[in-house]
Amino acid sequence: MKQKTAKRWFNWHKWTSLICTIFLLYLCITGLPLIFHEEIEHLLEENKEAVVTQQKLSLDKLAEIAESRFPGEKVRYAFWDENEKNKVLFDVVDKPDAPYEKSKYLVLNEYTGEILGAPKTDGLMHIILKLHTDMFLGIPGKLFLGLMGILFMISIASGIVLYGPIMKKYDFGMVRRNRSKRLQWLDTHNLLGIALTAWMLVVGFTGVINTLSDVILGLWQQGQLAEMTAPYKNQEPLRANYSSLEEAKLSAENSLKDMKAAVIAYPGTPFTSKHHYAVFMRGNTELTSKLLRPVLIDAKTGSVTDSREMPWYVNTLFLSEPLHFGNYGGAILKIVWAVFDVFTIFVLITGLYLWIARRRAEQQLFFAKES
Repeated sequence: MKQKTAKRWFNWHKWTSLICTIFLLYLCITGLPLIFHEEIEHLLEENKEAVVTQQKLSLDKLAEIAESRFPGEKVRYAFWDENEKNKVLFDVVDKPDAPYEKSKYLVLNEYTGEILGAPKTDGLMHIILKLHTDMFLGIPGKLFLGLMGILFMISIASGIVLYGPIMKKYDFGMVRRNRSKRLQWLDTHNLLGIALTAWMLVVGFTGVINTLSDVILGLWQQGQLAEMTAPYKNQEPLRANYSSLEEAKLSAENSLKDMKAAVIAYPGTPFTSKHHYAVFMRGNTELTSKLLRPVLIDAKTGSVTDSREMPWYVNTLFLSEPLHFGNYGGAILKIVWAVFDVFTIFVLITGLYLWIARRRAEQQLFFAKES
């Protein structure tokens, strides 16, 4: 590599790394407990087992039970967690488009209607998640962290370019233990960085995609969802007297036999129109269980009006979020993700140390020449 080109790549690596390092450290530290968020929440939150009887209650009855706990408010979402059998989670609010901070959550036994718990929206894990995703700054915070992720990937790419010529002179993975401490740290930094390259690119890329979730949702709402609900555009919105929630779920599951309901959105919420239930279906394999397919149900007649596979950019988001936190393949992959996260923290800290040490060396050389 020519000296001028090498210096250009070195500057790219140095400045992109310096700009994003503090924020990457912040993300790695907050991301570490989020890898095990399900296990931590299971320990911190009330989690009763669902007693199974002969027959499930209808969703309409379960929704009535949830609403009875908050007079004057209505269910707007129903959720099913594939890891929590025989339970349904309701989101209850005063109006369908209320901000999520106003949501009240209840977990009910699908067989008995017993209230099994109320997930905390202001607990420790929620705070850590908000710090990790948007720093409590909303969409601007997400986009800023996305920019830091892009700089991180540029620093990785430039590091690969710089490491190649070095390894032509030395054995791969060498650490020059007989040289200065700074050179030993440099070799360790380079070795760990190149060893973690694939993982850091995956986590960095999926992290950037996750920061674009609001943009992706907007594109889907203005694109596919608008097309699916276009025939109802000029009709008066439904205010009440919706068709059966239970029948909406059954209609969706009958239309897609190999899928199960994951989420039901009531009319007037951001994920549907003012005329439809949106039943989001998931598959039954490790991959398809991460993807959702909407089935729109006319909330007046209870009939299926449309169903389409999500656009590629939405499916990319669905696959990115669990991959970002190692939520594929159970506990073993989570442990691997955690170990790599700790090593990445070490790479970032050594990179910061090397920059400080280099600056000190340059200043000492400057003052030595001046004197």
